[in-house]
Amino acid sequence: MAAPGWLPPRRRSATARSVLAGEASAEAARKTALADAPALTEPETEPESRAGESPEQTPDEPVFPVAGDDLAAAFFDLDNTVMQGAAIFHFGRGLYKREFFRRRELARFAWQQAWFRLAGVEDPEHMQDARDSALSIVKGHKVSELMAIGEEIYDEYMAERIWPGTRALAQAHLDAGQKVWLVTAAPVETATIIARRLGLTGALGTVAESVDGIYTGRLVGEPLHGPAKAEAVRALAAAEGLDLERCAAYSDSHNDIPMLSLVGHPYAINPDTKLRKHARTNDWRLRDYRTGRKAVKVGVPAAAGVGAIAGGAAAAIALHRRRK
Repeated sequence: MAAPGWLPPRRRSATARSVLAGEASAEAARKTALADAPALTEPETEPESRAGESPEQTPDEPVFPVAGDDLAAAFFDLDNTVMQGAAIFHFGRGLYKREFFRRRELARFAWQQAWFRLAGVEDPEHMQDARDSALSIVKGHKVSELMAIGEEIYDEYMAERIWPGTRALAQAHLDAGQKVWLVTAAPVETATIIARRLGLTGALGTVAESVDGIYTGRLVGEPLHGPAKAEAVRALAAAEGLDLERCAAYSDSHNDIPMLSLVGHPYAINPDTKLRKHARTNDWRLRDYRTGRKAVKVGVPAAAGVGAIAGGAAAAIALHRRRK
C-alpha cells in the first residue's frame, strides 16, 4: 500500500491496517477538535508549573517548548504517561458498574490486558481475541450513549489518576501556543473526553466503526497501538502542516518507540525497562513522576502495571458482591 504523496516518509514499516487505523484516527481527531475548539481553552484546574518551569528541568537545558513555534505540537501517550493505569480498563470498570457485561467477561478482559502487558509482545491471535471481546461490549450501543457515560466514568475513576508532572509538561506546550494531542489505543471517544477535561487540543485513539450513530462491533483498521500510533501522528502532522522535527512526543512504553522516533524531541515518561534503555542509548530526555526522581535513577518494570489491572478487576468484582 503506497503512502499518499503528502505524507512524510516512514522511518519504520507499517501494515496496511496500521496505516488505515492511523489515518482514520487523525481524521476523527481533527473533526472533533474543530467541533470542540471553544470548549478546549481552559483546563479544569491549574497545573503545578508553566512553560519553562518543568519540575525536572535542569539549568543547562534550553527553554522548551519554544514559544510561538506554530510548526510544532506535542503528542502524549495516555496510559501510565498522562494517567496512572489503563484508560480502557477504567472505562470497562465503569461499564461493568452499569451492568453492560457480566463478572466473567470482566475477569476475562482483565486477564487479557494483564497478559499483554506482561508478555510485551503483539501475538496476533491473542490481540484479535482481546479486540473482539472488547468490541462485543459496545456493539449495538449508541455512540452518544457511550460518550455520556464516559464523562461520568472520567469523574469516577480517571480524574484523580492524572500525573501532575506530565500535565504540567502538556500545559507548557499549550502556554507556548502549541497544540497538544493525546495518542492512545483507548477508544477515540474516551480519549477525546480526557483531552477535553484536561484542556488539551484533542485526541488520537482507536476508531470503532459506527453506522447511523450505532457501533457495529468492528474497528476501522486496527487498535491504535505501536506503529499505528506513529501513522496517526504522521497523518495528523501532515494535515496540520507541522514539522515533525520540531514536535515533541511523550510515552512510558517501548511499544511507542515508532512514535517517539518520528519527532525531533522524544521524551520517555515513567519509562518501562526497554524504553529506559533505548532512551539512554539515544540520548532522549527522561522523566519519572512515579517517585519524583528522574528515570535515569529509578526504573519500574512495565509488568508493575499488571498489579493495577488485577487490582481494578478485584475491586469491581468486590463491588458487585457487596451489592448482591
